[in-house]
Amino acid sequence: MSQRPDTPMLDQVQTPADLKRFNDEELKCLADELRNETISAVSETGGHLGAGLGVIELSVALHNVFDAPKDKIIWDVSHQAYPHKILTGRRDRIRTLRQKNGLSGFTKRSESEYDPFGAAHSSTSISAALGFTVAHDLGGNCKAGLGDAIAVIGDGAMSAGMAYEAMNHAGHLGKRLVVVLNDNEMSIAPPVGALSSYLSQLYAGAPFQDLKAAAKGAISFLPEPFRDGAKRAKDLLKGMAVGGTMFEALGFSYIGPIDGHDLDQLLPVLRTVKQRATGPILLHIITKKGRGFAPAENAHDKGHATAQFDLVTGKQEKGTSNAISYTAAFSNALVSLASNDNKICAVTAAMPDGTGLKIFSERYSSRCFDVGIAEQHAVTFSAALAAGGMKPFCAIYSTFLQRGYDQVVHDVAIQRLPVRFAIDRAGLVGADGATHAGSFDISFLTNLPGFVVMAPADEAELVHMVKTAAEYNEGPIAFRYPRGEGVGVELPNAAEILEIGKGRIINNGSKVAILCFGARLKEVLKASELLRPMGFDITVADARFAKPLDHNLIELLCSEHEVLITVEEGAIGGFGSHVAQYAAERGLLDNGLKFRSMFLPDIFIDQASQSDMYNVAKLNSEHIVSKVLETIGISKINTKLA
Repeated sequence: MSQRPDTPMLDQVQTPADLKRFNDEELKCLADELRNETISAVSETGGHLGAGLGVIELSVALHNVFDAPKDKIIWDVSHQAYPHKILTGRRDRIRTLRQKNGLSGFTKRSESEYDPFGAAHSSTSISAALGFTVAHDLGGNCKAGLGDAIAVIGDGAMSAGMAYEAMNHAGHLGKRLVVVLNDNEMSIAPPVGALSSYLSQLYAGAPFQDLKAAAKGAISFLPEPFRDGAKRAKDLLKGMAVGGTMFEALGFSYIGPIDGHDLDQLLPVLRTVKQRATGPILLHIITKKGRGFAPAENAHDKGHATAQFDLVTGKQEKGTSNAISYTAAFSNALVSLASNDNKICAVTAAMPDGTGLKIFSERYSSRCFDVGIAEQHAVTFSAALAAGGMKPFCAIYSTFLQRGYDQVVHDVAIQRLPVRFAIDRAGLVGADGATHAGSFDISFLTNLPGFVVMAPADEAELVHMVKTAAEYNEGPIAFRYPRGEGVGVELPNAAEILEIGKGRIINNGSKVAILCFGARLKEVLKASELLRPMGFDITVADARFAKPLDHNLIELLCSEHEVLITVEEGAIGGFGSHVAQYAAERGLLDNGLKFRSMFLPDIFIDQASQSDMYNVAKLNSEHIVSKVLETIGISKINTKLA
């Protein structure tokens, strides 16, 4: 365990109300201690370090000026919420971050009254803040009361259309609302698009030192409605080339940009906003991800998602494995195919590293498109690329693809456009918990006419599926694969094109058949080996396709066995449901076949290791063994069977 930092002032803080006792100079010392405590905690737990270090001063200022939990401080995405958690009575548990039975890595309503709105996906904060504001004005109530609403949103998150929808509505309503634009010039990947350029120009050409001085006497420089003679103040701002912004066009009074690490700027501005605001305000602050910890500041991702690390060097303690990750297998396969097919292109929504497209973008930059945090646009953009004769691979995490589902239906499926969906993080993902679990894509994609849905049992199968998708032009096709390392099988020298809708039998047995869709096959094979000494020889089959189903394979398994069990890493209504529907319609269940389906339970599973989460889901090998025995009618193993 690393040595804990000395934090005499932070030790006095149990709730945000304790910050009211400190003067401004003491708050600066408190911010330094909070930074050290955050670094120390994340060095032990791993997690999203850089974002939190970028908002240390902002966290202190917000909790000093406003009155949480009555005032609602809403952190967009909430990667940056660790300092907030430390200040809001959770310091004693901060070293349980992202662990089983520990603190969530995101804001979570059930965890604390100081988390008024849960997050993990981006660009929701302004909508939520406006909702709280309107609830207040309409006489709504909650346990902590309703006061001001403050949304903290990053420049990367501002690229999502939802943020603008909310701002447009807020400007129309004209209600008191504070939006803090936390502009660190980067999100997980460098921010893209016109917005990023616009924000950069705003402060790159502005007389920043003048702005600094202005902020320290902020009242005289604030736009209306902050002071009498508001016209002069507004004119002054326009003369500094930072007023008259698009934010003002949306109905917001714009303040900034100011240094988000300077409490001499933050505190007077926020105090003035609290005292005088009558309508929507946008405060534009400039921060630096990883601020105060050189290894994070200097990292290419600014300490986005770290493992445990050494406090001195910042070196992360990542385990090693001989098995390539599924993401890397996809990446390598796509790059290889693209070298011989100039129609292959790739689309990501601000996750080139996470989806494995970084190498592709480096080699084929003209064919790789990072559209920012804009999954809806990513899907429709991919649809039009396909309509234009390209072979787009739209690489999105399962949980983020949910945001583009309307577009998947209307712009892709109905038009039968051959978009290739590479769906990463399928199934349970570990430390990020329920918000990032890829639970629902099998269900929501297999319900769409004309969709092909695949899942590899191992990394070699994934290589074949990438090739299959590249050569399939009849309509949309998707392949889903889990987070983390593969099984460790040898990768093929040449990828094969799989027959659409054709599964395979791995092991032939009798009486009991297990039909698996996806990467749980490894656990199914373990289960079959555990059952063998008990006298059971299990047929194991790999479905490969959830749609179209391999009808011949299903009929074979049903006709030649007494028990059929399906296994998948998805929610109810997915692969097993489709198999059951087909079997029922064909009368395959009429002659006494015992059918069971194993899938993710109807709950949201909290963060833990992937293995622990699958224990909760009862989808590990021992649970498959139990399901087989239970279905056969054996509750306890008879030693004579062994």
